[in-house]
Formats: sequence, structure tokens, C-alpha cells
Amino acid sequence: MLLRPMPASYRTLAAFCLLLLAPLSPAAAQDTSDAPRALRFDWTRDGIITGTAGVLWISSESVFKDNLAPAQCRWCDRAPDGTDRLNRLDRWGRGIAGNTEASRKRADTWSNIIGFAGLPLAMLGTQYAVGHGSGASREYFAQDATIMVQSAVLASVANQAVKFTLGRERPFVHVLPEEAKGLTAHPTDNNLSFYSGHTNLAFSLVVSAGTVASMRGYKHQELIWGVGLPLAASVGLLRMGADKHYLTDVLTGAVMGTAFGLAVPLLLHGRVDDDVPPTPKQASSVSLNPMVGSQMVGLSGAF
Repeated sequence: MLLRPMPASYRTLAAFCLLLLAPLSPAAAQDTSDAPRALRFDWTRDGIITGTAGVLWISSESVFKDNLAPAQCRWCDRAPDGTDRLNRLDRWGRGIAGNTEASRKRADTWSNIIGFAGLPLAMLGTQYAVGHGSGASREYFAQDATIMVQSAVLASVANQAVKFTLGRERPFVHVLPEEAKGLTAHPTDNNLSFYSGHTNLAFSLVVSAGTVASMRGYKHQELIWGVGLPLAASVGLLRMGADKHYLTDVLTGAVMGTAFGLAVPLLLHGRVDDDVPPTPKQASSVSLNPMVGSQMVGLSGAF
């Protein structure tokens, strides 16, 4: 077990999150045409967007984090006199955190494994299987994968900007004595709680994959949601189990990841045939023309 047995209230919460997000799935509007639909895609443009966002995200995490991360919390959930002001929802949500350091460490490890390896590989594999089953070419899969990565890195850049700006203290740091807060394993990470980057990344990948599948008109696209949503929800729950994020951090990460997963495909990669204007109809006309040398009248027209 990664964590102690989950109370029924948290199982209910996880189920509610899945039900809440399920209506966002475009699967209900699945295109029933046989051939997958072409989407707007330009390798130069989309390569630049994806590459630039990826460099910004990775460098902000690995190179510039010490300079960008706030040394002191700006959102501390405490009054000036030190009184704890953590809201009731997040206080209630902290009940899912592991009881021991070992259980919290396991939850943290598994959230990294699933969030950065298991879920991306599962979504790429499912996307390929669904597209291949609908007759999509490898070119389409390459585009689909790029759109998914593009959604994820853009969502992650936005997440980094919010985390560095707001500087919310993490749950496990919040409960430490003031003199112990600078002694954590990664002090620069102490005040980057809001909002959950792992959850944001997970939902952006899942929702972008499902949105692209719907826009393409892939068959059996419900498999993407069936595989992806439980994995994404588990990432958020594990981040809470590791005591790295509050419930509001995770819920906000799910909402923001979903927003980018929908917006990037829909705004940047609409269907190509939606851009083609309808052929204008020719105006109907009828004329009566006398026939030379005969007592007949010809009828001609364009319809």
C-alpha cells in the first residue's frame, strides 16, 4: 500500500472528480465519418511553439528555479501573529496524506513515475491504437503526439508563472516549526504549492489526446478517457498523499490542465475542412429566346 486505506469520503471525492470532468470529453460529439479528419498543423510553427515552451518550462525548473522561486512564502495560510488560517476544505483534504515519512515518500515517488512516465506513455500508446484502428496514418499520429506535448508544455509554463508569483507554502512545510523550514531537502521548492504541476500536466495530456481524437473522428475514442482520467486523478491523489499539495492545488491543476487540453487543439488546430468556405450557389435564371428562321421559341436557363 502506498498510503493508509483511503476513507470513503476520499473515494467519493475521486469519483466525483471523474464524473465532473467526464462531460468535458468531446467523445459525445464523435464524428461518425469513416476517414479521420485533417487538422490545421504546420511543423515549423508548431515546432517553434512547442520547443520554445518546452525550453522555458525545463529551464525554469532546472536552471533558474533558485532565482525565480520565492525564498519566503507569500501565501502562507497564517495570520501575522502566526495563527493558522488554512481553509476548511484544505484542512479536510490533508487527511489523505500518509501517516509516516515512508508512506509520504512512496506516494511522492509513484506520483513522479505515473505523472512523468506511466501516464504519458499510456496516452501516447492509446492515442496510436485508437488512431490506427480508425485508419489514421503515421503522419497523423506524429501530429497528434506533438499537439499533446504542445498542450502539456504550454500548460506547464503557465503553471510555473503562477507558482513563482503566488508562492504558496506546501502542506508539509506549513506544519514545520519556523526554524526547520530552511532545512528541508529542497528549500527552493517549499513555497510552490499552488497549483499542482503534476496534476496540471496529467490532465493537459489526457484532455488534449481526447480532444484531438474527437476532432479527427477516431473510432473508440472513449478508450482515451477510460485510460487517461483515472490515471490523471491518481496523480492528484498521490500528490496529496505525499503532502506536497492541498486539495485546492490539485483541483485547480485539474481545471487548468483541462482548459489547456481543450484550448490548444481547438484554437490552434481546427479541422482543415472547417476552413474551406462553401461553394457559392449560382443564381438561377430563365430566358426565352426566339429561334431564327422558325416559328419556335427556345427555353434556356441556368439553375
